[in-house]
Amino acid sequence: MKLYGYFRSSAAYRVRIALNLKGIKVEQIGVHLVKEGGRQHEPAFLARNPQGLVPALELDDGTILTQSLAIIEYLESLHPEPRLIPADPVLAAKARAVALAIACDIHPLNNLRVLDYLKDPLGRAQGDVDRWYRHWILQGGLEAVETMIDGGSFCFGDAPTIADLCLIPQVFNARRYKIDLSHLPKIEAVDRQCKALPAFLAAHPLQQPDAEV
Repeated sequence: MKLYGYFRSSAAYRVRIALNLKGIKVEQIGVHLVKEGGRQHEPAFLARNPQGLVPALELDDGTILTQSLAIIEYLESLHPEPRLIPADPVLAAKARAVALAIACDIHPLNNLRVLDYLKDPLGRAQGDVDRWYRHWILQGGLEAVETMIDGGSFCFGDAPTIADLCLIPQVFNARRYKIDLSHLPKIEAVDRQCKALPAFLAAHPLQQPDAEV
């Protein structure tokens, strides 16, 4: 399998964690989202994902899967252990709710293409764009997630779930923008626990083949 991604993409980051937890080896292919106008817009990549987004997972038979949560669900069905979706239906729903809150509500408002559109053509200054980012990552975002998770070692229970896979990349993004998370103790505790695990460490953006300082 081949994983098309970008080292700082939080969506690709989620999938890398899932692959590592399940011990699945893939070939990583970098798709630079900034260089030369964004290589995700090139015809060769659009043929793989018409949305022009990463990640895209190419299976051995050439089938292309897109959207990080759909890819994670596919990996879960292919390799059920360790479980990323809890067996308990209530916990499964709660874990999916946190994952969706991050992937569908927080992340889209802070996606690179949205931030770029605010600057050009809308003409907003970088300071305005940064304020937009900080507002949406917290307001109705991570502050809400803080109340949704059980906390402790992980978001739910004693092992990572799809919720943790989405939360850790979003926390990484928040810290890149120097957002204070000290008022979110459950999120900070989960972040510390996850970052100590080899699967999360190996998935970190700066550990990727296409990483840039």
